[in-house]
Amino acid sequence: MELTTVADDLLVAHDGARVIRLEGLAPATTYLLEGLAATTLPRPAGQLLCRVATVNDLHFGEVECGRIDDHPDGPIQRALPGEAPYPETMNCGAIAEIVALDPQAVIVKGDLTADGRPEELAAFAQHYGGAFGDRLHTVRGNHDAYQGQHVYAGDRWIELPGVAVALLDTVTPTETNGMLTPAQLDWLDAHAAVSDRPVLVMGHHQQWIADTEDHQSANDHRSEGYFGLRPDPSEALSAVAARRRSIVAYTAGHTHRHRVRHMPCGVPSIEIGCVKDFPGTWAEYRVYEGGIMQVVHRVSSPAALAWSERCRHLYRDFGVDYETYALGALEDRCCNIPLR
Repeated sequence: MELTTVADDLLVAHDGARVIRLEGLAPATTYLLEGLAATTLPRPAGQLLCRVATVNDLHFGEVECGRIDDHPDGPIQRALPGEAPYPETMNCGAIAEIVALDPQAVIVKGDLTADGRPEELAAFAQHYGGAFGDRLHTVRGNHDAYQGQHVYAGDRWIELPGVAVALLDTVTPTETNGMLTPAQLDWLDAHAAVSDRPVLVMGHHQQWIADTEDHQSANDHRSEGYFGLRPDPSEALSAVAARRRSIVAYTAGHTHRHRVRHMPCGVPSIEIGCVKDFPGTWAEYRVYEGGIMQVVHRVSSPAALAWSERCRHLYRDFGVDYETYALGALEDRCCNIPLR
């Protein structure tokens, strides 16, 4: 049994496709879930001002999960005959849960599609636009621009009760890794300098951060080929965060994992797992007067759990422990983000 979600008032565990959920709990209190001890998060001070939901790596149009280029190794998972396409299964499950939450904003942090084809973008717009309308704010990911497309390009400044979201377009069309231009960084710096509320910076690509466990493989050393946001713009983003105390976190997708590292100034740099496969997640941000709580939820409709359970061992033939990599640590999924 895995403890998948903790909040100030909520505990959720999964035993395969079985969900164990306790609600209406007290903050910073230990409870038992069928013998498993779990402690709720402490609640930040002050009133709850708003809730924000985020998703990333939706991959509408994808039909093979776990494939690397043209390699036959896997295991490669596909929807079975008679099943709905698995991106629809997972995203419909996430949408239903987010609708029930009724957040003030829904932020989509890229990779809406498998390849940015018109029918894939239309499927995204139908599902998410139809559910959330003007509350939906979207930026592209690398998968949405491999053919040089510019749909959902550009940065966005979103002001909400108690928080501002700076949604950055980190994409270089036709490339896998990410970039921020000096003009984008100046835009962020200028907005953060005058913001009267905490700023959550969001984008698709995760930061390169020196001197962390991230750099144990040759591919992760300082290089223009780094899989995420390239080193120079990553360090420039850290410099803006160090200069502007309104910035409280950077949160991204792209890696299909849950992880928190920290910039040199101490600001958390967060990665949120994908919607489309294991464990199949979306993130909630509860904005209080005294801090922001990140709560990662596993999509728990029966169809979504059936699919995501089949994806626990993706990339096993390549020696990858995807189950551990993707799920990450509980404290990286569910945590409080302090104000500065």
